[in-house]
Amino acid sequence: MLQDTLAQLAALGSAEVKARNIRTGSDTPQFGVKLGDIRSLAKKLKVNHALGLDLWHSGNMDAQLLGILLLKPALLETNQLEQMVRGATVTQVADWLNSYVVKQHPEKERLRLAWLDADDPMLQRSGWSLTNERISKTPEGLDLAALLDRIEAELPDAPAPAQWTMNMCLAAIGINDANLRQRALDIGESIGIYRYYPTPKGCTSPFAPLWINEIVRRAG
Repeated sequence: MLQDTLAQLAALGSAEVKARNIRTGSDTPQFGVKLGDIRSLAKKLKVNHALGLDLWHSGNMDAQLLGILLLKPALLETNQLEQMVRGATVTQVADWLNSYVVKQHPEKERLRLAWLDADDPMLQRSGWSLTNERISKTPEGLDLAALLDRIEAELPDAPAPAQWTMNMCLAAIGINDANLRQRALDIGESIGIYRYYPTPKGCTSPFAPLWINEIVRRAG
């Protein structure tokens, strides 16, 4: 079934999409399949954990994205999941893995705490992504002021993969906690990360002060 599925992905591939992916840094083996086509194929195949693992281990980016959508998160051992997160060096793959597998795993809180202090930047990225989810959805039990202390100290020199999701946490605290908003704004302004990040028209800048103020403004 693996080879048949890879053949279906290859048939959906586009030289234009592949070239665009390579230009943006996704130079791993791939067919260049549109994300919408990957989602459609996943719906057709339905959940299939064994096939999902086979696709993941193929090393092909499109196959890994498809495999993520076929996995049953609860069937993954935590050490197995950790190895997957470590190996997800393409941003799109890492983000799908976090959204569709890590955040659905029954041990995600334990993993969040462990990965915040991990020695691997992709594990750190996932740990801060899980923390962002906690801040936004279930902040009870989190010491948000202490998190701001840590972000202020670590964000400037954090590895790039972790910087992105750590910055998301900075913005989330400013958006969701009015008492800590000014401090979050001040930290973002002082550090200045993503101040000049190229942002498409109509999108919100990842520069935390702009991001915080815009979302708060929309909320009225």
